[in-house]
Amino acid sequence: MVDSMGGGKIDKCTTQEVLRHVYVHIPFCARICPYCAFYKERADPAQATRFCEAVLAELVASARNILRPETIFFGGGTPTALTTAQLDLLLGGFRTQLDLTGVREWTFEANPGSVSETKARLLREFGVTRISLGVQSFDNELLQLLGREHSAAQAEVSFQLLRRAGFENLNVDLMFGLPGQTLAQWQATLRRALALEPDHVSAYCLTYEEDTEFFLRQSRGEFRVDAEVDADFFTLADELLGAAGFAHYEVSNYARPGFESVHNRAYWSGADYLGLGPSAVSTVGLQRWQNISDYRAYSDRLLRGESASTGDEILTPQMKRAEAIALSLRTNQGVPAQWVEDQPGDVEEFVRLGLMLPAAGRYVLTRAGRLLADSVAEAFV
Repeated sequence: MVDSMGGGKIDKCTTQEVLRHVYVHIPFCARICPYCAFYKERADPAQATRFCEAVLAELVASARNILRPETIFFGGGTPTALTTAQLDLLLGGFRTQLDLTGVREWTFEANPGSVSETKARLLREFGVTRISLGVQSFDNELLQLLGREHSAAQAEVSFQLLRRAGFENLNVDLMFGLPGQTLAQWQATLRRALALEPDHVSAYCLTYEEDTEFFLRQSRGEFRVDAEVDADFFTLADELLGAAGFAHYEVSNYARPGFESVHNRAYWSGADYLGLGPSAVSTVGLQRWQNISDYRAYSDRLLRGESASTGDEILTPQMKRAEAIALSLRTNQGVPAQWVEDQPGDVEEFVRLGLMLPAAGRYVLTRAGRLLADSVAEAFV
């Protein structure tokens, strides 16, 4: 249902259905990267403050009274593309409207080109605990290909700036499988990342998403996918990061002990969460909805007291089970054996092929299996 203030869609929430996880989508970017399929637009200073007011309106209208966040994640886009004054308005509103005493992890995505000492200090003062820095590569030619606004040197400077600001939980986002990328370039990027001593590394294989420039170029034959080379990139990351003490706890994520992403682990375990901002998705029980992917229309609706949702989807238990299997298989905890043993032929075949292993009443993917995680999951859903 839409509550009396019109901005949110929380269905039959009770005091037993407190929401513990919040995602906030900030769509603004200084530059539009040609590979990114997330909803984003160039920052418009004249509209950004109004947008922040709309996010706070959605927060109040949606679920203020049943939100007791343990994790908050500001993603995008580029949350740090907001000005210091806009960040102060937005985070100040969160502090005013929510009880934040139970927050275990508050993550902000940041680009090296939009990090400053003033912004870093402000984020720390408001209680942000974790920064995910979108480095992607420490090779300047590849950064240029990716349309990034920063250089490799600037990424290192920004990382150190965040450390000096007091952030003790820093993630570095990296990408492999890029057009023309060599194993030597990938190894150099990994070594430069490790030299910074991050607490967490996300290493994503490039995917060619529809509605991106890279997808069009791949469709024209300018770029091509080589699964064997991608496997070599993946294996190299696994070996180097593992040797440096990082646990490979999800297909694309590595962490030092105690620095696994609490927010992402909640998502992978199927926990309910509230999404705020344009294009953000929320899931509460078997109800799921998504906000309109247009920040101007989003702001207009919320500031008029209307819902920003584009409609509800009612999930079935079977759909929830399929999602849980697909997400859990990607983690080092794997899936409970009973979730997949109703298809014993597939389990036995994957074990025989060296893609899965039984472990303490669960099944987990091997390194080879992680390379094919999505394909393995499809067999059980």
